[in-house]
Amino acid sequence: MTNFWHHIQTPNFSLAPMEDVTDTAFREVILQTAETGKLHLLFSEFTSVEGLCHEIGHDKVKHRLHINESEKGLLKEKNVKLIAQIWGKDPEKYYKAAQFIANETDFDGIDINMGCPVKNVVKNGCCSALITQPELAKEIILATKEATNLPLSVKTRIGFKQIVTESWISHLLQLPIDALTIHGRIQKQMSEGVADWNEIAKAVKLRDELAPQIKIIGNGDVESYQEGLDKCETYGVDGVMIGRGIFKNPWFFHPGMKDVSVDDKLNLLKEHTRLFEATWGRSKNFAILRRFFKIYTHGFREASTLRNDLMTTANADDVYHAVDDFIHQRKQNKIV
Repeated sequence: MTNFWHHIQTPNFSLAPMEDVTDTAFREVILQTAETGKLHLLFSEFTSVEGLCHEIGHDKVKHRLHINESEKGLLKEKNVKLIAQIWGKDPEKYYKAAQFIANETDFDGIDINMGCPVKNVVKNGCCSALITQPELAKEIILATKEATNLPLSVKTRIGFKQIVTESWISHLLQLPIDALTIHGRIQKQMSEGVADWNEIAKAVKLRDELAPQIKIIGNGDVESYQEGLDKCETYGVDGVMIGRGIFKNPWFFHPGMKDVSVDDKLNLLKEHTRLFEATWGRSKNFAILRRFFKIYTHGFREASTLRNDLMTTANADDVYHAVDDFIHQRKQNKIV
């Protein structure tokens, strides 16, 4: 197997792994909107190694690694790699989870979450808490690397309670990883304040000295494709990862789409709804889908009215009816 990190385009763009967001349905929506050559990496939702290794819990978390056949087709067509992101604190469970991903799924790589700042995760010693446990982080990386030949990356932050870029990133750069995504905030900040890209640039310099083969991806407050390109040039990163920016523009990875029509937005909303229902049926709470509606219902007259109606929907048919009624009213009232 060739390691895609060795020949990935620079600069490259990726969509961040996000809880209850980056399932196969939403990933397919983003693949549909992306211009070929502008999006390079997609990630699964956070998946617990504890859950994957648990006899009963396995069935409760494996849906996070589900990939629709239609998504597989688009990944191949647009040459986008799909990476499974896992989290936990037990190296042995990482080993077993990595083997499961390599042998039982179609993911192209594995990413270890050492950056999630959520308090109930951190208090158990997982994710960004590993910044305070560098030796355990090392054991986890070595165990995952030993389990499989899949490319391996890590996503982390510049510190826990305080910035420790030099010591923490230097530690990771001496381990057998292929790429390192760095969010420019400490755990304590959560998503508050401004991401510190100067610290990410510091990590790039450390990389150049210690492990020039490892790719560095910057993450934090990138609002447009052009801003991503600018950050690559200014701070020396190999690529950028987009998180919350996707909620403002689902055509983020199609920079030529400057003026998206109301019809395009509403058709994409309906397509996302169709994919969600076709994939999950009643196995997932439909309310999860409502968090996405604001993505498609802004920037046009009466958008808030439609958004309010959508927030009361309970299934796909409700969504279709709400959208169709809204379009009918616009035509009747000759709203442009």
